[in-house]
Amino acid sequence: MAKVFGAVTIDADMCKGCNLCVVACPTDVLALQPQEVNDRGYHYAFPEKPDACIGCAACATVCPDACIEVYRVVDKNI
Repeated sequence: MAKVFGAVTIDADMCKGCNLCVVACPTDVLALQPQEVNDRGYHYAFPEKPDACIGCAACATVCPDACIEVYRVVDKNI
């Protein structure tokens, strides 16, 4: 049986660090960068635990700036 994994990409330059995606993620994949800021001066979101992503796209749905993309990867070898 195939296993589905998720993959998240975030455009850090567009992110304003609103934290909505971090709260929406059911598997705690995302976090705000604690020390670095983007060119706009915001602590941006990043995938802290990318292996835990299930590809639900809840983060992308709540993102007001549309800077998150979620992909589903199917592994048929499992």
